[in-house]
Amino acid sequence: MRRTACLVPILTLAAGSTLLSATAAHSATAASATPPASTVSATVSATDTEPVEKEAADTGAEQRSVRRYWTEAKMAAAKPLDAVAPGKGGVRLTAAAAGTRASETRLSGARLSGTQASGMRLSGTRASGAQPSAAPVSVPATSPGGEAATTVKAPAASRASTGAPWTRSGAIVKTVGRVFFTYQGRNASCSGNAVTSGNKSTVITAGHCVRMGGAFHTNWVFVPGYDNGDRPYGTWVATTLYTTPQWNNSEDVDYDVAAAVVAPLNSRSLTDVVGGQGVSFNQARRQQMHSFGYPAAYPYDGSKLVYCSGRTFDDFMMSHDIGLDCDMTGGSSGGPWFSRFDERTGLGTLNSVNSFKYGSAGGWMFGPYFGTDAQAVYDAAQDTGAP
Repeated sequence: MRRTACLVPILTLAAGSTLLSATAAHSATAASATPPASTVSATVSATDTEPVEKEAADTGAEQRSVRRYWTEAKMAAAKPLDAVAPGKGGVRLTAAAAGTRASETRLSGARLSGTQASGMRLSGTRASGAQPSAAPVSVPATSPGGEAATTVKAPAASRASTGAPWTRSGAIVKTVGRVFFTYQGRNASCSGNAVTSGNKSTVITAGHCVRMGGAFHTNWVFVPGYDNGDRPYGTWVATTLYTTPQWNNSEDVDYDVAAAVVAPLNSRSLTDVVGGQGVSFNQARRQQMHSFGYPAAYPYDGSKLVYCSGRTFDDFMMSHDIGLDCDMTGGSSGGPWFSRFDERTGLGTLNSVNSFKYGSAGGWMFGPYFGTDAQAVYDAAQDTGAP
């Protein structure tokens, strides 16, 4: 049975912060084949975490139409969305407020590092208090053949980056891709990542990469391994889109999380072709992380995979999100954040996504904490069409 998305009007958008779309563990680690959905899934209590579901191209005819729609020229011409402010508690951060709060994070005119920022708070903000605590859950990465991917006890030392092209190979160049969709009549792009899932067809991205401005996007596709116009692993059309009720109802950046289920391509499922990265929820904060995406706004052009790496910190301004020193721009939204990422193998555990930036603190990227609500979105998606 499908749930019907309940669409409600959103508040007036304001400038000052930017959602980054560009057309703008602890716990189980399996050592065998991909577990069935009932094993991969982590039970979430029936509270207010019921994800919102929207049917996309769920017939063969619709999928063929969407796939034909996305020509190379249309992908290249996808432009950034208008800047919007992140919503918190029914209030949108204005440009003036963003500037004031961001200025309070400066020391002698210099941007704070992630280490410095992690120790600061503005009055009353409790980064760890936004979501209820729950048991940590971690699902292992899987190879294209379906086997649990080999992991190392401790990843090799990573190279610090605030937005460099990814020049190595590894699993990451297959699992991460560009997301394309139509938003209010305009063609747009984000980023996304294929993850281990019961249906072998689940992509994790940001909430605003599936729904924004009161409606779900259309013509939604995922292009893993996108490289300067090349689509080495094909174009995968979404059949169903999911997001959190908090994002659906009020575009709350604390819950800017989404998932897409994509249709088989040439009779094969997504992760049977590209593999799936691990995914985890309810993990410790302030970890060393790697962020990936396809930034398309200046100085980037969306043609190449870009990454940032460093230790995350808690947002001390308007959200309960986690932050990272990162210069990526529009188009990187929805790109994965990995803990325990191994640069030699390109494998890691997805634990957030690129979500937004404050206009006056462009050197920081923020992503939602993956708690029980993100977990519910993942579970709903991976159970769709699963054996």
